[in-house]
Amino acid sequence: MKIALINENSQAAKNGIIFDALKTVAEPLGHSVYNYGMYGAEDKASLTYVMNGLLAGILLNSKAVDFVVTGCGTGMGAMLASNSVPGVFCGLIVDPTDAFLFGQINDGNAVSLPYAKGFGWAAELNLQDIFRKLFEGERGLGYPKERAEIMAKNRGILRELKAASCKDFLTVLKTVDQDLLKAAVAGEKFQEYFFANAQDEDIKAYIKGLVN
Repeated sequence: MKIALINENSQAAKNGIIFDALKTVAEPLGHSVYNYGMYGAEDKASLTYVMNGLLAGILLNSKAVDFVVTGCGTGMGAMLASNSVPGVFCGLIVDPTDAFLFGQINDGNAVSLPYAKGFGWAAELNLQDIFRKLFEGERGLGYPKERAEIMAKNRGILRELKAASCKDFLTVLKTVDQDLLKAAVAGEKFQEYFFANAQDEDIKAYIKGLVN
């Protein structure tokens, strides 16, 4: 699985801590991790939590990645922004139990974490435990097990509801504020990672025209 990390400006200074915790857990499990920044508070390309959601949509809908780890101070803004985009199902994760239940019950493709609230001593250990519960073992098995079938059915209904209530993602790219979109894809490593991994040729072509 390809996993993207996206941080916004208020918590950019913690990118290294988060990235190290994510790699420590995910890479031994066979996953690849791509750090889309921000890499530090002084980065020229500054991401807001709204841009995080848009960027998550670009990466997931183009199939450049399979999963997005994002967040902000409380985690709520990045979660709301991510869920406003077609094809993104993002959970707010505070602790390892949240991570386990989100993986087993909701089986979404993105998580948002609070990087200011409660981010204190041994925060990197909590992050590692969260990522371990997210990425080890099979997801979507249900919890408790006897409710697995109805949970899978509800996930399908939710996907159908979102598809019916959202425009297709290419239309979103064309109609969203273009300055916002350009800012979201202006990160130092975006073009290097995105164009090497994106599989949707229409999304890829639109973004290429935007950044050239």
